[in-house]
Amino acid sequence: MTSEGERQVRAKMTVSDHEGIYPVYGAFYVHAILYAAGRADASFARFGTALQADGSPAEIVASVHEALGHAAALSRFFFPADKGPLARARAAKLRRQFAVSNSSPLVDRALRNALEHFDERLDDYLLGDIVGHIFPGPIMGDAELADEPGGHIFRLVDPVKEIFVLLGQKHDFGAVRVEVQRIAELARRIAK
Repeated sequence: MTSEGERQVRAKMTVSDHEGIYPVYGAFYVHAILYAAGRADASFARFGTALQADGSPAEIVASVHEALGHAAALSRFFFPADKGPLARARAAKLRRQFAVSNSSPLVDRALRNALEHFDERLDDYLLGDIVGHIFPGPIMGDAELADEPGGHIFRLVDPVKEIFVLLGQKHDFGAVRVEVQRIAELARRIAK
């Protein structure tokens, strides 16, 4: 078992000598990124297929929700919550390798946090004054429905504007979809 002290020494060396990723371990990061981006890309593809086949709102919303969940996992490689030296160095190296800029849609923590902390947000949402029409099931329609007073939308996908509504909050997923596809393709090429 490696001691905590030895792990800290290795982390410092990885940062100072290898920009956050020890070279022989780079493939592990590429494959982890490929998994997250690939799953998100496949879920977005299911979304497109379900739209073309007039799929159910449940199927359409689930495919977008799943895609965005994997995109949130992907974003942590490039924009980690842990701002320690190793995480910062690793993220910077991966951003360079995958050409992910600070204007990438993956940097948006609002959507990532909404997905990762849905249970806590639901607790808080339900503590509010909920009167009117409540829509706990998946909906497909215009995102402007979320602006209606007295309406409470838990999950909605607007396929035209590419907006995902979660607990009444709108999140653009069109740019995320394009970025995920780009990263997935690049990861596939690198992994070969």
